[in-house]
Amino acid sequence: MKTVDLLVIGGGINGAGIAQCAAAAGYSVLLLEKETIAGQTSANSSKLIHGGLRYLESGQLPLVRKSLAERKALLKLAPSLVNPIPFYIPVYDNSRRSPWAIRAGLSLYAMLSDFDALGQFKSVPAVYWSKIKGLKLSGLKAVYQYWDAQTDDMLLTQAVIKNARSLGADVIEYADCTNIEHKQGHCVVRYQYAGTEQKIEALAVVNAAGPWVNQVLDTVFPPIASLPIEWVQGSHLLLDIPANDGIIYLESCFDKRVIFVMPWKGKTLIGTTETILSSLTAKPSVTAEEVEYLLGIYRHYFSCFGDLASLKSRVVDSFCGVRVLPKLTGSAFDRPRDTVHQIQPSHPNLLSLYGGKLTTYRTTANEVCEWLEGTIGKRQNLADFEQLFLD
Repeated sequence: MKTVDLLVIGGGINGAGIAQCAAAAGYSVLLLEKETIAGQTSANSSKLIHGGLRYLESGQLPLVRKSLAERKALLKLAPSLVNPIPFYIPVYDNSRRSPWAIRAGLSLYAMLSDFDALGQFKSVPAVYWSKIKGLKLSGLKAVYQYWDAQTDDMLLTQAVIKNARSLGADVIEYADCTNIEHKQGHCVVRYQYAGTEQKIEALAVVNAAGPWVNQVLDTVFPPIASLPIEWVQGSHLLLDIPANDGIIYLESCFDKRVIFVMPWKGKTLIGTTETILSSLTAKPSVTAEEVEYLLGIYRHYFSCFGDLASLKSRVVDSFCGVRVLPKLTGSAFDRPRDTVHQIQPSHPNLLSLYGGKLTTYRTTANEVCEWLEGTIGKRQNLADFEQLFLD
């Protein structure tokens, strides 16, 4: 039976980053993806590499600081995939967040970025407000401009996988894990590939299956407890409307959430929603309620582009991704967004990841590799993970 140091289950951005980091550290790595690389959540995000300005409201300062540091790193390591882009925050007479609150938040955001060049923000003079094409000017009190970054999430994940492979990682698509037997000091993993059952021994296993993390845990023997989670769907609509030159950060007119109006391939992308799903038995799809929600907010601020029916006729594409959030009381909007690492003493060679952000995938990978070193020992480094360029 073939043996590897690390077996990773899941070919989204977290699984890809872990495979890349572990391969750079000299570990033999096999990654199994049941469909295609970046075929689910990691291709259906808001496509932002950002600190998460709104996370300041829920006190997630360590996550924001970490995310801003990763934004800086990815702009350097993946310049063809991650690009700085201006964000605009319009503040109206009836906005829940006042101009002083926005300014205070942006000041803290700049401080948490260690006053990086992208941490700069400004108040946009009223004479320039009309340059945001179509934006409602009635009742507008202030517009603030700051910086974050945008990426093609699928291409970024694929680039990470490409780099991991160049470092020796083996990546198999359409490989469905069916059983993980945790033994003393290693695991035996069975998976279906090309119509046959394959078996491999792994000194350590990382379950990075995203929304299917608990389904993978259901295959573990001896049985292992899983964390209570909720599946939260985030949907986006692509409108056949010429894009502005930056991203508009809008307060929902229906609730306290915010959405983004973004340029995407010359058109206008709007998102996202936070719809709690009862199951993952069917492929997620954008609901009629989500369409009404997103278009309703967009029309509230951009009424010049027509009524709701007219806007629906301009929807040329839609997509949705599902993320995992801890099962807590309160709205999904306020839930913690950091990654949870689950390791149980009864199964010391198995680690499961819950949640996480596209922006912080490298931090997650480093943390997992620290666990890997403590679990199975150190290997001879092949490359410096912190200096690996992506293209």
